[in-house]
Amino acid sequence: MGTVGGELPLADPAADADQARLQQLGYRQELKRGLSVVSNFAFSFAIISVLTGVTTTYNTGLRYGGPASMTLGWLVVALFNGCVALSMAEICSAYPTSGGLYYWSAKLAGKEWAPLASWVTGWFNIVGQWACTASVDFSLAQLIQVIILLGTGGANGGGYLASKYVVLAIYTAILVVHGLINSLSIQWLSWFGQLGAFWNVAGVFVLVILVPSVAKERASAEFIFTHMNTDNGMGIHSKAYILAVGLLMSQYSSIGYDTSAHMTEETKKADWNGPMGIVYSVALSSVFGWIYLLALTSVVTDIPYLLDTGNDAGGYAIAQALYATFHRRYGTGAGGIACLVIIAVAVFLCGTACVTSNSRMGYAFSRDGAMPFSHVWYRVNKQEVPFNVVWLSVSVAFVMALTSLGSQVAFQAMVSIATLGLYIAYALPIFFRVTTARRSFVPGPFHLGRFGVAVGSVAVLWVALVTVLFCLPVAYPVTKETLNYTPVAVGGVLVLSLAAWVLHARFWFRGPITNV
Repeated sequence: MGTVGGELPLADPAADADQARLQQLGYRQELKRGLSVVSNFAFSFAIISVLTGVTTTYNTGLRYGGPASMTLGWLVVALFNGCVALSMAEICSAYPTSGGLYYWSAKLAGKEWAPLASWVTGWFNIVGQWACTASVDFSLAQLIQVIILLGTGGANGGGYLASKYVVLAIYTAILVVHGLINSLSIQWLSWFGQLGAFWNVAGVFVLVILVPSVAKERASAEFIFTHMNTDNGMGIHSKAYILAVGLLMSQYSSIGYDTSAHMTEETKKADWNGPMGIVYSVALSSVFGWIYLLALTSVVTDIPYLLDTGNDAGGYAIAQALYATFHRRYGTGAGGIACLVIIAVAVFLCGTACVTSNSRMGYAFSRDGAMPFSHVWYRVNKQEVPFNVVWLSVSVAFVMALTSLGSQVAFQAMVSIATLGLYIAYALPIFFRVTTARRSFVPGPFHLGRFGVAVGSVAVLWVALVTVLFCLPVAYPVTKETLNYTPVAVGGVLVLSLAAWVLHARFWFRGPITNV
């Protein structure tokens, strides 16, 4: 910066505009604003992480519908999820704050309903994010266990099968490392975010070329796009029902792009670059994810065997498929294990970005006094990092995973909040955008014009449909072992947040509060 006539230094006009806009929204600039549009996009792209989502939920897609459900279902989900992303991007452009979804709900629900709308949206958002961190890092711990199992000979060759306590210990170590990384300055976090984006693109590129070229046996195009797996062992025989449940794999693989909104107070030209981060991350993830899905499905030729817990990978379908593909070609599965390591690095970087998003959401929510002990979490250290809430996010994710010691079903119920909880939080401000605030909404630089209400309406209807699908029974007959606990878990968040509102919060919580 230079000076004019010995007076004050000339400021960066873009930084001044961002700071002025944030002050108009009611907040001081306290986080360091150092992210470009690429960095902002990278955080969301790294969290969506198609290598993570597709790989860790492939068993679900293979069991419920198989190739047709996944490859065609992905296109359906991408279309409607694009409507959700566009609507969120439009609102993000109008209100670029770290609070994101709950702040949007407060501004769009109308004065009378703003506090309640903000409260419920915020709790769905932050609990969904905690569950997202838990699901991603626990999936990584399970993947590491499978890599160790295959690397030591496989389940049928005397390989080491870790106990649930060892898996929990691995998970804990991963969480601690993610907490340490997120205690660094925003420049380091930006680097990890960009590495995550690069690794997902490069990883997809390598695996899409390598896996089909190595395979001696490949599925036909007809099998990949039309084969329906109805032999799921879950007592479900209706093709329509199976297809509906199978869509959930694609839906889970797309969550996390609200991160771009939560990083806007650290992003330059936030009212444009924040929305672009949302749109680009969803668009590119949809394309790369589908290509990656096709490559994986091309080596799926024996579905019952891949899902069989008696195979070398213990029933981890993708691990078994990759291991067998390389073993048939070279007499060793080392190449398949190397592919799994590439995926594991992507999952690790995804978990890093999850904690980043958690901490920014927690920082904003506590800034508005909505969390217990908000004065503790609403603090930044000398590096301008919300250090305390970083470790809160790590701690809550650890507690969530303790349920895995008692029951895998209980843990799955907990992490199901990750997908459904986040999408409900996505849909609430969009709902208010297209109903109560449709006339008063003032768009930012990125807007959908006359199509805004129509696109938003489609987005809300899609999330409503997905909510129903997530709550359907996934096995018959329904017993305590096969019960889908998703409605119980998500309903619990709704009931607890409403109970807290009625008994306590309604007397003091007024939604986002200004600090300027």
